[in-house]
Amino acid sequence: MENKEKKTFRLGLIGRNISYSFSKGYFTKKFKALGLKHHSYENFDLNTIEEFEALLKTNRDIKGFNVTIPFKQAIIPYLSEVDYKANKIGAVNTIKFTKNGLKGYNTDVHGFKKSLEPYLKKQHTKALILGTGGASKAVAFVFDELNIAYTFVSRNPKQNQLRYSDITSDTINECTILVNCTPLGTHPNITDKPDIPYAYIQEKHLLFDLIYNPDKTAFLKEGASKGASICNGLKMLELQAEKAWEIWNSK
Repeated sequence: MENKEKKTFRLGLIGRNISYSFSKGYFTKKFKALGLKHHSYENFDLNTIEEFEALLKTNRDIKGFNVTIPFKQAIIPYLSEVDYKANKIGAVNTIKFTKNGLKGYNTDVHGFKKSLEPYLKKQHTKALILGTGGASKAVAFVFDELNIAYTFVSRNPKQNQLRYSDITSDTINECTILVNCTPLGTHPNITDKPDIPYAYIQEKHLLFDLIYNPDKTAFLKEGASKGASICNGLKMLELQAEKAWEIWNSK
């Protein structure tokens, strides 16, 4: 009798407009390399977070999710438990199904910290975080752990945050780490970049872009042209994906 294989370990990504997703390609390739024929990874494109409950009802065999823009914060009320780091950050990018319900984690912290550390030098003591979404909160958490001072930059700043128009030559001179947490520059809009005074960037600066496609964004190109160190988000994504895999497989 023919033995029909069934996919018994289903994982997926929750987000909006996620056909470009890094995660599906990464895990599909991983499963093939490991010979995990019963594993699958799917994209679940939601218009609103309210659709999540219906998704759960029609996919009861799912073992875990990744969560991306724009639901990293909106997903939290649907969870039974949130890990300490994810709770402090206020953003979740990984969900595990447990006997007590859905538990949320943030693996962006692990990915960002491990990909940032090799680039850090003694002058990297203050940072500008461009953007205030879920990923930016993980970046801030890492800077707190590393004792690096930081300021958020936003189009609609809250207290103690800057507008893009507030950034001066003195700001750039003082803040030697610049992290782009906005989607500006993502393929296909590859000429877009955060509106900051790039003319003041020097060799002492480090520019980190959470975007990985293209591998060198307009933001990073500006930094490289001034002799600054640059890093894109690919290594961070790989590291956070592996951390999520570790969480899903832990007892």
